[in-house]
Amino acid sequence: QVQLVESGGGLVQAGGSLRLSCTASARTFMFKGVGWFRQAPGKDREFVASISWSRETYYADSVKGRFTISRDNTKNTVSLQMTGLKPEDTAVYYCARGRTSAAPTPPAAIDYWGQGTQVTVSS
Repeated sequence: QVQLVESGGGLVQAGGSLRLSCTASARTFMFKGVGWFRQAPGKDREFVASISWSRETYYADSVKGRFTISRDNTKNTVSLQMTGLKPEDTAVYYCARGRTSAAPTPPAAIDYWGQGTQVTVSS
């Protein structure tokens, strides 16, 4: 059974940093792209960042230059380093596995989702 477990969320002041991690069981991420998405109250889930099996990365314009996605295939972990956080970054952040080795961007490209971790940025 595929399980994705996010960690690292929390409350931070504007301008601060957080590092989210997504850990999966062995081989879950093998030859797969992985993405981070977020959903704020009353809004649709939106793409944040993704990384392909070969480590190509893609970012939403709203986080470009502030967030960095990376992966450690030896630890089956994908991380999202978030800096310069803004109140509008407040959301539940979801880790997601892509259906292919490409970096997933639209939600339709996802086959498994994590349960999410809350990120709250205070002004």
